[in-house]
Amino acid sequence: MNYRDAITYVIERSGYDKGFVANPFDAESVGLRRTEALLQMLDFPDTRYPTVHIAGSKGKGSTAAMIDSALRAAGYRVGLYTTPHLHTFRERIQINGEPISEATFAALTGEIIPFNARLAEEHPEWGEATAFEVSTALAFLAFARAPVDVGVIEVGLGGRLDATNVIKPLLSVISSISLDHISILGDSLAEIAREKGGIIKSGRPVVSAEQRPEAASTLQQIADDVGSQLTLGERDWSVTGTTRDFTVSAFNRQIDSLRCGLAGQHQVGNAGLAVTALSGLAARGYAISDDAIRSGVANVTWPGRFEIANRSPLVIVDGAHNVDSCERLVEALAEEYPDHRVSLVVGIARDKDVEGMLRVLSPAASRIIATASRSPRATDPESLVGLLGNVAPEVEAGSAQSVKDALVHLMSGPEDDRHLICVTGSLYAVGEAREALGLAQTADFEQELLYR
Repeated sequence: MNYRDAITYVIERSGYDKGFVANPFDAESVGLRRTEALLQMLDFPDTRYPTVHIAGSKGKGSTAAMIDSALRAAGYRVGLYTTPHLHTFRERIQINGEPISEATFAALTGEIIPFNARLAEEHPEWGEATAFEVSTALAFLAFARAPVDVGVIEVGLGGRLDATNVIKPLLSVISSISLDHISILGDSLAEIAREKGGIIKSGRPVVSAEQRPEAASTLQQIADDVGSQLTLGERDWSVTGTTRDFTVSAFNRQIDSLRCGLAGQHQVGNAGLAVTALSGLAARGYAISDDAIRSGVANVTWPGRFEIANRSPLVIVDGAHNVDSCERLVEALAEEYPDHRVSLVVGIARDKDVEGMLRVLSPAASRIIATASRSPRATDPESLVGLLGNVAPEVEAGSAQSVKDALVHLMSGPEDDRHLICVTGSLYAVGEAREALGLAQTADFEQELLYR
């Protein structure tokens, strides 16, 4: 089997409108049993190394990246499993900061295929594992074979019924919880917190960001019910300062002179959560020095998250994809570039709070170009322009049929060192912007499979 065959096999089993998540529409009936059965056939690769499990509505990817970076700085060999990817599916499965090779992806997929077929034969009421369940099993198998010292595992969607929730982690981590995926996870903070808090395991500690009262009380109740120690932001740990100099106090340990490699004041909270999680691991016997934590957090990279993608003209790409993350983006633009005139290129998925996102983003911009990524979930550009007319009639608005077209138009204007272009609204749009700017390239067959 070659990589093209392997990635075709995985993507053809996509659930939730090509979103790759474990199918939320049959999850209550199947639960985690399909994933557990597949891993049993593979001889439980998920049990061969310790793990850190991370859920949350926003910031969980950045938090995972910082934990991974600091563990590597401390000398550990680390497996990182995250979603989604920007350019190649293999970005989701990284070992020591590098995506697994095409050959490894193909070989491991080849091992999984007969077991998945057998699973469907033995349990026809379940059917085959979904794309996300297969890729989760693939990641766990890759990490076991490497082998890694620690696996840092990000939840795909929710937590309670997510395929990754088969693991028994050393430590669970929950980033900030907000209203997202409400059609699946619930339309209140308590309901969503209940789904995110589903990763809390009996006898295993959990570290949480500061949460709104409704979410915090739900997480505390879950922790109490299962016998887990909850360390909650601002109650049990704290972070103060800016991205350039901040201090974290947690687990009777204070680490100062920290600097975050990711821009935006909101990343200080994510960094604080990551440092608290690392301090929790240190309290459980892992050798993670203050200097390793400082180095890891300062040197973290996380493409597509307030990333400078071009210097002249200045182009920022940021995958803000809900109202809360758009608020953080607007704050970061004001903090980092207070004197710049901002042109936004915006592409948003239909299943998001499109009007709410535009309402938050529009005050930051002098001009907005509405566009659509190649994703089948993308909102039509003209629909975005119509909504902009309702929520921000004072902002100059236009449309472009692609992210590349929007960038070409904006970057062809007269030179202006106070003009900033920002591409946002979805990671799909950000990925296409990075490709248009020559930072990466997606193989044609991966694009065809993903967007057909």
